Amino acid sequence: MIKNVVVLGGGSAGFMAAISLKTKAPWLTVRVLRSQDIGVIGVGEGTTVAFPRFLFDYLGVARRDFYARAEPTWKLGIRFLWGPRREFYYTFAKEYEAVLPGLSRPAGFYHDHETQWVGLTSALMAHDKAFPRNPDGSPQLAMPHAFHLENQKLVGWLDGHARRLGVSVEDANVTGAETGPVHTTGREERGVRALVLDDGSRVAADLFVDASGFRSELLGRALEEPYLGFDKSLFCDRAVIGGWERADEVVRPYTIAETMDHGWAWQIEHAHFINRGYVYSSAHTDDDAAREELLRKNPKIPADRTRVVRYRSGRRARNWVGNVVGVGNSVGFVEPLEATALGVIALECIMLADTMVETGGQPGPVLVDLYNQHNTQAWDDIRDFLAAHYAFNTRLDTPFWRHCRDATDLAGAARIVDWYRENGPSTLVKGILIPESNSFGFEGYLAMFVGQKLQYPRERKPAPKEMQAWRQHVAAFAEKARGGMGVMESLRSIHGPGWGKVAR
Repeated sequence: MIKNVVVLGGGSAGFMAAISLKTKAPWLTVRVLRSQDIGVIGVGEGTTVAFPRFLFDYLGVARRDFYARAEPTWKLGIRFLWGPRREFYYTFAKEYEAVLPGLSRPAGFYHDHETQWVGLTSALMAHDKAFPRNPDGSPQLAMPHAFHLENQKLVGWLDGHARRLGVSVEDANVTGAETGPVHTTGREERGVRALVLDDGSRVAADLFVDASGFRSELLGRALEEPYLGFDKSLFCDRAVIGGWERADEVVRPYTIAETMDHGWAWQIEHAHFINRGYVYSSAHTDDDAAREELLRKNPKIPADRTRVVRYRSGRRARNWVGNVVGVGNSVGFVEPLEATALGVIALECIMLADTMVETGGQPGPVLVDLYNQHNTQAWDDIRDFLAAHYAFNTRLDTPFWRHCRDATDLAGAARIVDWYRENGPSTLVKGILIPESNSFGFEGYLAMFVGQKLQYPRERKPAPKEMQAWRQHVAAFAEKARGGMGVMESLRSIHGPGWGKVAR
């Protein structure tokens, strides 16, 4: 029976795993080893809706405490400066697949060059509003949303919450791992028997959680689990990161993803800081040229406040090997085009904690195999979805983007692309073509295909009566959005004394 768990790594992945295990399986002794040798990327982070659901619905975290200590801002989706349109919006609401009154087909079918939004959420984004306004003047927080988070504040809150739950947090430098046969999952397999610290001491456990980031200290280095690259689908392998202190800029309730010469740039909105980063392919430009392009297009970034991060998109062959479970970047990494990192970590932590509860700390080999199958498929689903972003972006005609359009391997997305090219924005087979476990769903693919104007031969013009109904819907969305609340007004509302009466 698993009773003692050691988590290696004191970043967001390590603390999220520790909190999940201690919350759902309080009989476990959970110990976090935080090593200065294990760095974190430490940039401003965006999330998907999976992260707030993980915090508030799964873990039961008090919203007021999280908002007060982590100081997030809200993210309704992504504004794409991408493809032939001036812009389009990807939201966490099901807007493109919705069939509105008076219309015979999903809303994505009517999204012409004059339309900026296809639902209330995208209309709010287009008007820089975070939420509709309740009759009492408070924001309607029930809308699907995610967060923008400053990494240091997030990790600080996670650290404090873990300690309050009884998780032990220690600073320790790990110099190696002793490996050998273990029987944690009902079969003999090579695993980790103990971690070796720089003072010569050993740390043993029934289960080790590898949250050591890109180093993958246990899963990769100690157990040598193979790394499967996504190089045929995703060609970017570096990012130059910067930002500036906010002045009088409006705090936007979305992430911006902007096409650049050799990749793309994000913009993440915090209350007092704007985080900007350029993800690029080192095969098409070098670090200095990428930095120069970022600074030229964003003159507010101080030249001495940029840094380069190198990475390789891909994943380990398995998440769970012997008595080691990887979480976050120790297992896999893809560029933050859809801000999947914290969402993937949340899903990994949920399944791990539920496994401990369901089995009473005695997981069997079949369950572990299914755990690996489910979690590796999640990484592959992300690769497939991101590949569709690159293969059809016609905004720029540079060597990098020509290479993307010519050479991107769509992998698991190829069948979905074939369907759309044949049928357009139809939802006829959405539950068959894309399983419910897919993080992006049919809505996500519709947003990207419609947004990038992926052509389909059966395209027809809507009847005039339907277009009239469509424009009435578009106008109604805009009218409601204009009366909405911006990010800063919403923040003032929830930090007021009255909000605590209705929020845990």
